[in-house]
Amino acid sequence: MKRLFALWRMVAGQDLRLLWFAVRHEQRPPWLLPALAGLALFAIEPANFALPMLGAVDEFVLVPLALHGLVKMLPLQVREAFAGGWRRRG
Repeated sequence: MKRLFALWRMVAGQDLRLLWFAVRHEQRPPWLLPALAGLALFAIEPANFALPMLGAVDEFVLVPLALHGLVKMLPLQVREAFAGGWRRRG
């Protein structure tokens, strides 16, 4: 279970950082904010609390897949600006 948390944090963490950058970027697509709001509502839906096993599948499989899908749909210039900023910091 500990490895699953570490994997989720590594994979989804990078996507979350990129999406946070994209939200603040001046060339973000207009669909990004509503998509992130919908994903946040999906992640905290009441079924997660009523059916814990379904909630675990949501949190560890579906939400990271949706995050990664949103990242892949971002415009190339936003992704390149994020990569360039990380190269300068590192």
